Amino acid sequence: MLTNVLTGWTAETLGGLTVLMAAGIWGWIRRRRTAPPAAGAVTAAATIRTYTLLGARATDGQPVHYPSSRPVGAWVLWTGPEGKVWFTLTDGQLSDGTYAAERISVFHG
Repeated sequence: MLTNVLTGWTAETLGGLTVLMAAGIWGWIRRRRTAPPAAGAVTAAATIRTYTLLGARATDGQPVHYPSSRPVGAWVLWTGPEGKVWFTLTDGQLSDGTYAAERISVFHG
């Protein structure tokens, strides 16, 4: 009689644990498939645009191109030959295919 109780209990316990483990694995897989991307991960929505910093020239006299994935309206700081200059990113596209970044202010420091 004790043998029947132990074998019945063992089979039920192992069956229950198997079902519980299968449900846990299924939930883990489901969460991994529907989880949002990790912080800082580059997604398809984060496109990189090349901006031309209007009014800024490099040391060789060429216009400065600034690649960025920041949204329109963000401010960027560029340090050039004339000092540090703030620019705001716009959605205005120029004839060369880049986007315009307009100068906000100039400060020395």
